[in-house]
Amino acid sequence: MSLKLSTPTHFPAFPFKPYDIQLDLMRQVFSAIEDKKVAIMESPTGTGKTLSLLCASLTWLQHERERARTGQLESEGGGSHGTDWVLAQTIERRRRQLEAEDLEYAERLAAARKREAQLRKLAHGHVRKKPRLSPEVEVPLDDGEDDAMFLPDSQDGDGEQSNISPAVLALMRKLQGSTSWPESEKEPSCTKIYYASRTHSQLAQVLHELEKLKIKLNIAVPSAPSFPSARRPLDASRVEKRPVESLESENEDDTMGTGPRAVSLGSRKQLCINERLKERAGDLDEACRQMLGEKGKKRCPHLPSVEEEARMLDLRDQILATPKDIEDLYQIGQAADTCPYFGSRRAIPQAQLVLLPYNLLLQKTAREALGIDLTDQVVIIDEAHNLISTLLSLSATRLPLRTLSAARHQLSIYLSRFRNRLSTVHGLHLKRLTNVLEGLSKYAEDWREAQAKPAEDGKVKGRAGPEVEVITSGELMTRLGRKAEGVNLLEIEKYLRESKIARKISGYSVKELEKAAGQDTVKLAKLARLANTTPPLHAVESFIVALTASSDDGRVTFSLVDGSVEIKYQHLNPATHFQEVVDAARSVVLAGGTMSPMSDVVNQLFSSLPSERLTTFSCGHIIPTSNLQTLVLKKGPRGGELTFKFQQRGDDSLIAELGQILLNFTNVVPGGMVVFVPSYGFLDVITERWKASGMLEKLSAKKKVFSEPQESKQVEAVLRDYAAEIKDSSDSVQAKQRRGALLFAVVGAKLSEGLNFTDDLARAVIIVGLPFANLGSPELRERMNYVTRLEQRQLASGARKAKTSSTKDAGTELYENMCMNAVNQSIGRAIRHRGDWAALVLVDCRYASPRIRGKLPKWLEVGTVVTESFGQAMKELGRFYREKKA
Repeated sequence: MSLKLSTPTHFPAFPFKPYDIQLDLMRQVFSAIEDKKVAIMESPTGTGKTLSLLCASLTWLQHERERARTGQLESEGGGSHGTDWVLAQTIERRRRQLEAEDLEYAERLAAARKREAQLRKLAHGHVRKKPRLSPEVEVPLDDGEDDAMFLPDSQDGDGEQSNISPAVLALMRKLQGSTSWPESEKEPSCTKIYYASRTHSQLAQVLHELEKLKIKLNIAVPSAPSFPSARRPLDASRVEKRPVESLESENEDDTMGTGPRAVSLGSRKQLCINERLKERAGDLDEACRQMLGEKGKKRCPHLPSVEEEARMLDLRDQILATPKDIEDLYQIGQAADTCPYFGSRRAIPQAQLVLLPYNLLLQKTAREALGIDLTDQVVIIDEAHNLISTLLSLSATRLPLRTLSAARHQLSIYLSRFRNRLSTVHGLHLKRLTNVLEGLSKYAEDWREAQAKPAEDGKVKGRAGPEVEVITSGELMTRLGRKAEGVNLLEIEKYLRESKIARKISGYSVKELEKAAGQDTVKLAKLARLANTTPPLHAVESFIVALTASSDDGRVTFSLVDGSVEIKYQHLNPATHFQEVVDAARSVVLAGGTMSPMSDVVNQLFSSLPSERLTTFSCGHIIPTSNLQTLVLKKGPRGGELTFKFQQRGDDSLIAELGQILLNFTNVVPGGMVVFVPSYGFLDVITERWKASGMLEKLSAKKKVFSEPQESKQVEAVLRDYAAEIKDSSDSVQAKQRRGALLFAVVGAKLSEGLNFTDDLARAVIIVGLPFANLGSPELRERMNYVTRLEQRQLASGARKAKTSSTKDAGTELYENMCMNAVNQSIGRAIRHRGDWAALVLVDCRYASPRIRGKLPKWLEVGTVVTESFGQAMKELGRFYREKKA
């Protein structure tokens, strides 16, 4: 019997009749997961992408559970020898036992829902008072006992255990392990879907969509029956033969708990309920980690000890009982007086749907800290157009010289006190670390002095701007001197991680400085802040980890920032760390509203993936073609070609031409008009020129003009005023002179993604020019050189087909794709639902090139008109808006 799941023809869990493109997308996602493929899915914003992804993946999970149950029962029966009735009885007995386990689990979660409701009721209207701080009485320790806590964690074969036999060490570890949380090792797990997006607000929207689904993954009971223990052992011989379906049929109206067990993951900053800890200045993560090792009153009161394990398990069950976003987790954690950060971590093994931001999924250290194991699990990354840039930014590491100097100073203080108390192994590792830090500091200091010296032409380097040096990690190691060159960085990194020495060195340094400060309140306040900041050696550790990557996959940059040297490691290959996710997971689905050009995603992330494991899909838009008018504007009113290249953006005639174009558009475009320009600098230039020429006043007479602010905190106010102006213009009979509003925004900035300019907020979206990145950036040049070198190696090995003479090299292709990714995001702001309509105008003759147009979203291909004159463009726009008005 084949256990392969066939792709459904319909999806009953979908809350309403799906459009054809939604059904196509769900079928594609389902088959990709079942066939263990990596899929790139493009579904325009407003097409119900999130709901379709959830429905398809959870439907697969539902079928997978049934398949696993069938396989489990067949294996039970297949292992018995006897007549058919014996096999049937064995299978039936096992089926009843599994149903009883499901029922018991459902009862446990029902009880958790009941307790949560009671806690929320008690918390409602209850004023939370800050706990009164009682003075802590500490028993004074002598220096030897006090300093012992700062010694590095011992590794096998060194320190105090160096002369203990391996058998005794194993027994000690076994006994010590028994004091940990009892369920951590034997906690049941299940197949799950990891759903990642960029922000927690986007993940909260995912939960909102989840509520709409009519998916039935689990059984549920209406109320919590009383039973002595949630973890009582099952006795299959005493299981009643009554099928579990009959229990559910009695309570058909109660669907609570039938959906997926879901958990949202967040950071300590978002979930910490320890008010005293949050009030301290500094690094909350570091302060929390310090409290984990404390005992008695110094321990966090919201983190249960081993003896109070039931509190943590109770919170875990409440988290799994009903889906919760980050705000819900925080509130239930407060009500239960139990840490929701660690509670959500405990819920991961039993969760069926895990919602988490990009960084927690993509960073190996974050996955390990949370206990996330992606083996044979399903990974869905929504808003995946940001994935490549996110991978590169997560891999980048900065190490300012002052941080490096602080790490050296702290290490020196530490060694002066503990040198004679360290084992040989610890002493050797710290000596090697000292050599690396000294070599790196000396090279950075020498490099800074070299920048200050007059060059051969008599000028001083760096006066016009910071000088930059870019080298490989291999070149850096050879320049650090003989002592550092032979050090194995992988061993150093492993030692820092396992010994936790960075925190201990920093803690001891702060203690010594506190002694020196005496009763000076100012110094003590500074030290209190220093104690809660990330230890300098952690930044050093991150930099060392980065240097261990392949020398060709990254570059080390030395630059002057505000007169101080900054060392930066830039990773050039986004596939390096993502490959770990792809290799471990059963299936990976990348989804976004604008994934075009998809070839860019494939080349950068999946160049080494077998073609049979990769699938791509791009669906059309849900709107009829008559609801979108796309124009390429090659010429302005005066007949000149429009080319907004960087060198020409200051041209007075071109700026005046753009002003006249927009003024003409305001005569035909109703409601809101959003104009995206390449940069804030260009926005400032055109605003000043139009003020001087009077064009801005003319535009303001037609539509009230707004501009995107550079300060994030001002964005909401601008959007609110923009929307209010459009509403007032449409509601007021007297507002005939000014029709709507005009909003200038910047491609790739805050308004270009994540915001909905629905209906009258954007009846026209105008993209001015092509927002190419600055070629003068050393980081960009290195990335372009890297992909070109990679392409040449693949051509030489036969892994990639040779290009035609007209095809550009990989570096230029990357440069264009970065630009078009940003353009496509801005394009997606206009159409937000099936009944929406808008015009899209691309103002630059370069958009007429088939090469550039081929990188626009596929749903724009039909109906795009390349206008040969400005008059033709106005004619097309006039016809479009007259039809919509009619």
